[in-house]
Amino acid sequence: MEERAPPMERLKTRPGFLAAAKGRACARGAVLLQVRERQDGDARIRVGFTATRRIGGAVVRNRAKRRLREAARRLVPDFGRPGCDYVLIARGGAPTRPWDRLLDDVKSALISLATEGGPPARAPDSAPSPTD
Repeated sequence: MEERAPPMERLKTRPGFLAAAKGRACARGAVLLQVRERQDGDARIRVGFTATRRIGGAVVRNRAKRRLREAARRLVPDFGRPGCDYVLIARGGAPTRPWDRLLDDVKSALISLATEGGPPARAPDSAPSPTD
């Protein structure tokens, strides 16, 4: 029998987005992907999407989010980890990036974050200057 992917849900509430922002993150091309392991015993994968005003007007932001939703629908069941919350944040090229390249961006970010020793979420606040 074929193994079924865990169910995928939308992440809609602000606390869910804020919790994911405290997890690990990975930027690839036109997308920034944040992930948080919930550790609540629930195998569902929750996914949220956002685009800031820096991307453009409402029409452009909505297009970017639609593209990210479709990319997540195709890739998260295969490359996402059960019991995790993911937030896909559109970056500058998300609305106009060629579709294959956008899929590659999301896929490589998911794979990178799926590894145990993934990149840290953010650089430390008190990082030493390069001249030290």
